[in-house]
Amino acid sequence: QVVFALNQTLLQQESLRAGSFQSPYTTEDLIKHYSCGDLSSIIFNHDTFQIPNFINATLPAHELITAQEIDRYFRQELIYKRNERMGRRVKDLLEEYPDKSFFFAFGVG
Repeated sequence: QVVFALNQTLLQQESLRAGSFQSPYTTEDLIKHYSCGDLSSIIFNHDTFQIPNFINATLPAHELITAQEIDRYFRQELIYKRNERMGRRVKDLLEEYPDKSFFFAFGVG
């Protein structure tokens, strides 16, 4: 899976560099939507925004299965488990210091 993910990442980067693949939005688009508070934008609606997308229709069946397994792993480890850890930490702080005020900031990733 690691070799597959590295190969797919390199292929995506080579396509970007060659100009045969373009991201549907630019960094400037991200900044503009974020600055305007437009977090409902299509740019921010994908819950795996910062996770590489290895799944595409051109993959052979056995590689598609590998890509789906990697996607499930990334979602679980990088999104769901991270959210659970952050939630526990916030809850613990609030319970430990009930008379204190807190400010918590969470990224869209």
